[in-house]
Amino acid sequence: MGHTSLEKIIALQRNPANIRNLCILAHVDHGKTTLADCLVASNGIISNRLAGKLRYLDSREDEQIRGITMKSSAISLLYAIGEKEYLLNLIDSPGHVDFSSEVSTAVRLCDGAIVVIDAVEGVCPQTQVVLRQAWLENIRPVLVVNKMDRLITELKLTSQEAYIHLQKILEQVNAVTGTLFTSKVLEERAEKEKEEKEEKESEASGGDQVYDWSAGLEETDDSHLYFSPDQGNVVFASAIDGWDSGMAQFAHIYSQRMGIRAEVLLKTLWGDFYLNAKAKKIMKGAQAKGKKPLFVQLVLDNIWSLYDAVVTRRDKEKVEKMVTSLGVKLMARDSRHSDPKVLLSAICSQWLPVSQAVLSMVCEKLPSPLDMAAERVEKLMSVGARRFDSLPKETQELKQAFLQCSSEENAPVIVFVSKMFAVDTKALPQNKQRPLTQEEIAQRRELARQRHADRLAANQQAENQDGHTHLGSMSQETQSVGDNTEIPLPICSRPPAFEDEGTKETFVAFARVYSGVVKRGQRMFVLGPKFDPTQALSMLSEGCSASDALPAVPHLSCCSMESLYLLMGRELEGLEEVPSGNILGIGGLEECVLKSATLSTSPACPPFTPLNFEAAAIVRVAIEPKHPSEMPKLVHGMRLLNQADPCAEVLIQETGEHVLVTAGEVHLQRCLDDLRDRFAKIEISASKPIIPFRETVVRPPKVDMVNEEVGKQQKVAIIHQVKEEVSQGRLSDTLHVDSSGLVTLTTPNRLATVAVRAIPLPQDVTRLLEDSSELIRTLEQLNMSLREGRRIDVSPRTLEAITELKSQLESLLQGRKWRNTVERIWAFGPRRYGPNILLNSVEGYHRPSVWQCLVKGERSGEAPVVRDFDNSIVSGFQLATLSGPMCEEPLMGVCFSVEQWDIQSSSEPQHQDSVEEDSASHEASGDGTSTAEGTSETSAQAEGITAGPSQAKRRTEAGSVDCYGPVSGQLIAAMKDACRHAFQAQPQRLMAAMYTCEIMATAEVLGRVYGVLGKREGRVLHEEMKEGTDMFIIKAILPVAESFGFADEIRKRTSGLASPQLVFSHWEVISSDPYWVPTTEEEYLHFGEKADSANQALKYMNAVRRRKGLYVEEKIVEHAEKQRTLSKNK
Repeated sequence: MGHTSLEKIIALQRNPANIRNLCILAHVDHGKTTLADCLVASNGIISNRLAGKLRYLDSREDEQIRGITMKSSAISLLYAIGEKEYLLNLIDSPGHVDFSSEVSTAVRLCDGAIVVIDAVEGVCPQTQVVLRQAWLENIRPVLVVNKMDRLITELKLTSQEAYIHLQKILEQVNAVTGTLFTSKVLEERAEKEKEEKEEKESEASGGDQVYDWSAGLEETDDSHLYFSPDQGNVVFASAIDGWDSGMAQFAHIYSQRMGIRAEVLLKTLWGDFYLNAKAKKIMKGAQAKGKKPLFVQLVLDNIWSLYDAVVTRRDKEKVEKMVTSLGVKLMARDSRHSDPKVLLSAICSQWLPVSQAVLSMVCEKLPSPLDMAAERVEKLMSVGARRFDSLPKETQELKQAFLQCSSEENAPVIVFVSKMFAVDTKALPQNKQRPLTQEEIAQRRELARQRHADRLAANQQAENQDGHTHLGSMSQETQSVGDNTEIPLPICSRPPAFEDEGTKETFVAFARVYSGVVKRGQRMFVLGPKFDPTQALSMLSEGCSASDALPAVPHLSCCSMESLYLLMGRELEGLEEVPSGNILGIGGLEECVLKSATLSTSPACPPFTPLNFEAAAIVRVAIEPKHPSEMPKLVHGMRLLNQADPCAEVLIQETGEHVLVTAGEVHLQRCLDDLRDRFAKIEISASKPIIPFRETVVRPPKVDMVNEEVGKQQKVAIIHQVKEEVSQGRLSDTLHVDSSGLVTLTTPNRLATVAVRAIPLPQDVTRLLEDSSELIRTLEQLNMSLREGRRIDVSPRTLEAITELKSQLESLLQGRKWRNTVERIWAFGPRRYGPNILLNSVEGYHRPSVWQCLVKGERSGEAPVVRDFDNSIVSGFQLATLSGPMCEEPLMGVCFSVEQWDIQSSSEPQHQDSVEEDSASHEASGDGTSTAEGTSETSAQAEGITAGPSQAKRRTEAGSVDCYGPVSGQLIAAMKDACRHAFQAQPQRLMAAMYTCEIMATAEVLGRVYGVLGKREGRVLHEEMKEGTDMFIIKAILPVAESFGFADEIRKRTSGLASPQLVFSHWEVISSDPYWVPTTEEEYLHFGEKADSANQALKYMNAVRRRKGLYVEEKIVEHAEKQRTLSKNK
């Protein structure tokens, strides 16, 4: 990069009003990177001819091979409008669903976004996702409708048809934006109504009440949200051909020719306006009068006629006329080139350059860092259940620092690191070859000339002397040659130890400065996600800094800004300081930051809210090195990979397996390649993908496998089966199974008895619990704080969400069976926030409700008392739900109702310590959870909970009450076994993870797409034809277990004409019973005695059991003797 532009960028970084931080968002293959190439080419970094072919920001080899972006990368560009110069920090992001986590890291650092849409495909699934991500982060989008050339060359639309098609695309995008806006307005309206209601109640005023039935949408102005060319936030472009039709450009051209003011043209170019040639006026009502709209007449017709002349007809004379009238200068080689696209690109890049319209739209319509909304700042600073106004005063004052975006010396420095990315050490600026100045080159030239003259003189002298002198001169010559070979060494500024460092990967933090000036070598605080500024301010002295000797504060550490970089796509440039409002790279944070972090010079700064990841990590493989001796290298490599990828997770399970968790097949392949070639640099072998399942129970079926009504026969068979298991000698004297499915189990020391029944939860309840897992986790944390006597200021929004969850559960759990169930909920599981419920149906035991945080100030009176060993029951339930009896997978949608719980008083500990025991046992159950996590194959999605020093302290305190004694341990084991037996007493089913699959395909390959879906147990939900195209959109669901290789197979079968987008959707019960055997006469006749037809659930279950090393009941060889044919027997 030239010194001039670098100096200019450094100067512009100090003026936040002229900085634009933006990212490019789109569905996969909609042309983000090609558009980015055109913008990069405008700064002379790459040639205009290579724009779209080079894909400059796709710096990885696999990105170039696959043709898709896999990581977000940033570049700083300059753009001038008149005398005003702007600095644009542009981030190109991936469009593939597997890499949507990279989009989240990019969106967090930006103030605006360019949303790119394919003119043919329109709004696709990922387009909706990126619009939602932009909305959630409060950033302003502008629209580029790309690939306009496809409307002409592929769809062969007329300019009028193209205009109608473009209107429909804008309607689709605005519909998505409108939905997001409506939901926000309705939420705000509900909050406002609640406040007004509370005010009215407090006033208690009489008189008539007036109800306002409006939703609040009418009076809210949303015009600025929508995309419309007349607002200047839409550009129609073809990045590959290098042109765009921005309204401002055409308004400027035609205002000079037609004598109509540019402002009038800007308002009327798009819409139902036409040009009255006689009156020379712009009139309204083009559609009603059958006239050509102004946009078609003045913009599209010209572009269509250019394509017609250059690409379709190749009419040289017409092209020459057009070139002359446009005032474009063509090179001879462009006009003679055999490919018409080269000529077209040469004309368009001068007539309507892409960069001009897009960059001017960005500068005018997107906000600068100074325009950050106060709402966005509060949202970033309010973590979890805390509300902004409950934060300390010093913390709330930091809001002004955000809004002012000040770069003064006394301003607090606040930096957010959204991800860490690995860079080859050779690519760092300090290790690059430094170009020589003119003086240095002249000096080297003179030195080389002098040495050459000395060598010639030495050679001449050697000819006149004898052999001894000759040998001496040879050594002198060798020395001089040795000196000569040293000449290039000072050219390069590599340190001496470079050869050793060349193989290392260095981590650079991808970050943005929100306030203050970051300087090289500066010390700053690193705030962990659980950091509490209130606690820190009470422990630290006022005015302390990160360079002082500080006491240990939880989740707070210090780091040094070793090096600062300007991100320039494939290159990095060293900087000494970076003012606020800029995007930068920070070196030397790999020891302090894992994936993302908040850095600040003020301990009052709260950690930012975590990033919103759209794609769940669900595809997992176990990894091992080819040579066992290289295991330490693998462990080190996986640690580096975990840090370098925002979405990948790395786990070492109790069994010793190293598990890698990724978002999809393409993401998995990229992670394995990185591990093999960059981080571990060893040969590795990966297992087949580990597919997660869930176990559940269902209501007893009404009909059997041949659709006959089930009589008593099958019910007797189920009970008989359970009784057979018991009679084999296992727990026969301590276990009793009732005919209704109630399991009563006594501990081995005969001191405790529990009776448990398993009930299937309705599907809607399971879905609600799964969607509300974060809220349930917050609820559990609040309850734990209340048990320990700590108070937390909870935001009204969180309390409202908990109240809403409770009321939704009450409305869904209706009927005699579920009467008063919600109040009797004991715990959720597994991991205390899962989609299973433990129900307190013990007579006479009224324990504190899980909803106790909603009860305000009702502490007086007789409070419910927690029985001793209450938490042992909960711990047993957590262990039972973490690994079920079918194949040790977590349970889902099961309610365990505890109907009896007796403990003999001989071993009962003192009552006054029950609350302390409760909190300690809570930690114990967490610890138990992490232990069992090793065996559970879905632990990849869970957060391991490990016991820390504080827990160990509680453990020793609670030891005196025997909460870890034999009674507690046996009660946990008994509860776990009772839950498992109760589960087995009901009809068991396996649940499979499902993907939603969206496929765009043409009519010719539709049959093949259906064939591949049918073969892989897929189910088509609906198909529809995209208006104005020959493309069909097929929406289907597909089991994750059958999805591996699906994308490749569908591309092969359709010759690349269809490519699927797979997104994790939900869990679905597999209807077939894995333990089914024929019991009735009809079933024997239909299926035979063996009933060995394919049972999908049994196949999945046995595969999981086999992988986990559990017993699998199957016959390998039935008849071992050789089969003989009749002819051999003769």
